[in-house]
Amino acid sequence: MNRGVVSTMIIEEVEDVLEQSLRPSDLSQMIGREREKKGVEMMINSAKIKSKALDHILFHGPPGLGKTSFAHVIAKEMGVGIHITNGTVLDKTGDLAAILSSLEPNSILFIDEIHRLNGKIEEMLYPAMEDKVLDIIVGKGPSAKSLRIDLPDFTLIGATTKMSAISSPLRDRFGAHFRLDFYSDEELSQLIQQKAGILRVRVDHKASLKMAQSSRMTARVAIRILKRVIDTATVSKMDVIDESIVDRTLDLLGIDSNGLDQTDRKILEIMYYNFDNKPVGLKNLAMSLSEAEETLEDVYEPYLIKSGYIKRTPKGRVLTSSGEKIIIKA
Repeated sequence: MNRGVVSTMIIEEVEDVLEQSLRPSDLSQMIGREREKKGVEMMINSAKIKSKALDHILFHGPPGLGKTSFAHVIAKEMGVGIHITNGTVLDKTGDLAAILSSLEPNSILFIDEIHRLNGKIEEMLYPAMEDKVLDIIVGKGPSAKSLRIDLPDFTLIGATTKMSAISSPLRDRFGAHFRLDFYSDEELSQLIQQKAGILRVRVDHKASLKMAQSSRMTARVAIRILKRVIDTATVSKMDVIDESIVDRTLDLLGIDSNGLDQTDRKILEIMYYNFDNKPVGLKNLAMSLSEAEETLEDVYEPYLIKSGYIKRTPKGRVLTSSGEKIIIKA
């Protein structure tokens, strides 16, 4: 690599490549997830042999762990199109009807945050998933009529961070459930090396491992940190990204040696100082942080619990001894 090669890739080009080309194109390119990949591969091979659409799949787990990437890979492996939407935007039955009626045979409908679908949309999905039909009510009052439309065979892939928020009737209509758990540091290091290779940027092993350890066990965070490290390398005109470049970037991002960002540390500090490390409820903690309860519960808490810094008790959240040590050292 010529000196300053990173600097020749201007920021706009890096961002474009990251957005368009970093998703895996097939199962072999997905880092980790061995059990899930084997299960999905078996379903894909069976569907191809039978020349039918893949059975409906539900991915669940914390955000940023590859649920959307899995959906894209499945579509590519099946050789079919994919329509992507979100449970928060499907608020009218006409919206869902338009999407379902326009699907190609055996194609995939991916609904992110599927737990946020409203009741009418969810009920409309039942016959579509089971019988491949769409029931529409035309008109109002006594003159209203029920119209049934046949749909092409299709696959619904749902993604959720709140499995418990999905109703049993909807959950039971998925043929397979896959939970995506946090990545290990070594898996994230491999992922960072893979993405850096796509960008033609050299990252030494210590640097990729340091980024991995600071990525909250989450692929999305690892890629975001890699992007900022590349920014630092670009400005510094470095040939190879080493640990010193990573340290400088993490310092600018406010991420400490434990991989905690400013909000993580604020949570621990409030629990320790404001509540004397006595059990605190989610609502009170969120109010003290001026943060939404859902953000606290879905984004920050899973990592802090997984890392052993806080724990839930019947009376509320409390710091563990490891969490106390973080505050005392600070």
